[in-house]
Amino acid sequence: MSALLARSEASKPSSASPPALAIIVSCFNYERYVAKAIRSVTSQSRDDCQLVVIDDGSTDASWEVICAEEVEAYRIENGGQRAACLYGVAKTQAPFILFLDADDELVPGALDTIIARLDDGVAKLQFPLVRIDELGVPFTGLPVPKLDSFRDRRLTESVLDTGVYNSPPTSGNVFRRDVCDLLVDVDYEPWIDGVMLFAAPFYGDVVSLSEPLGRYRIHGRNDSGLGRAVDPQVLRRELKRFVDRMKHLRQILQRFGVAKDLVPTEEAYFYLERSFYLVVAEGGEISASATFRLLKKLWAGDSPLRTKCALSGFLLLTALLPNRRAQRSLSYRFDVGERSMIGFFRAIL
Repeated sequence: MSALLARSEASKPSSASPPALAIIVSCFNYERYVAKAIRSVTSQSRDDCQLVVIDDGSTDASWEVICAEEVEAYRIENGGQRAACLYGVAKTQAPFILFLDADDELVPGALDTIIARLDDGVAKLQFPLVRIDELGVPFTGLPVPKLDSFRDRRLTESVLDTGVYNSPPTSGNVFRRDVCDLLVDVDYEPWIDGVMLFAAPFYGDVVSLSEPLGRYRIHGRNDSGLGRAVDPQVLRRELKRFVDRMKHLRQILQRFGVAKDLVPTEEAYFYLERSFYLVVAEGGEISASATFRLLKKLWAGDSPLRTKCALSGFLLLTALLPNRRAQRSLSYRFDVGERSMIGFFRAIL
């Protein structure tokens, strides 16, 4: 754990009973956005929420900006998001934790909606995020991801069959405290939106909300790469991360006696899909066998028929196009704006 460097003079640790929810904002060189993230929480005036801001050794003016907001805040040596969030968890007592990225925001009333749906049986709560640009202007198109409203553990089946399920970026998730304990053993990546997401359904119910309760900012420094042109390095990183996470997930699932039921990593749809994209991004030629395996896995899944048809058409066309146009196809697929069939054909021609 990084050593403590400084603590905001305005820090006000709670002396009352433990709050219902802790919001941890981890910040590294986000002086431009962090005040907006903090105010999106403090403006909701919930006495039963604890806000803790961790400055991960920023080299810009982030710490000064944070201190000016007069919230409980700590500055530590730079160690990455996971280390900063673990430091924040240790400063809280709440049974549920929301990790809010310093460039994201909660919408007004989000905390009221979240807390009303939390109880001891909930392992994770998730909600969509509205995509905004650097200035806070919303993009056209639907929030990400599109989610149905439900509460159950059906997602365990999806995890075992595919290794994943439809889940938001970091700021769209609330975890029960014991699920956050899984971060301690994550020594293969600096981020937190990994194994916790996919282990959570085995620890309790997942509450999914269709209403967007946060804003996800798209800019040049997003770790996820969302909104950027397709980059082979990003795809390779995603594949390695998936392999490492699946290994860890398999170890976790041994506690529940279902590790043997988890799909082999190299047979998972995500692995096959990202491998397909990587060949295109690196200028290679997609083989017929690779395309067939991916389509077979797609149609074996539980996606809606419309989604399967649309994705099948996209994958087949991408596999058949000359590489330069295939790369344009991928870029359009991952574009953050609103997409259409006409726009797709314009992009590849």
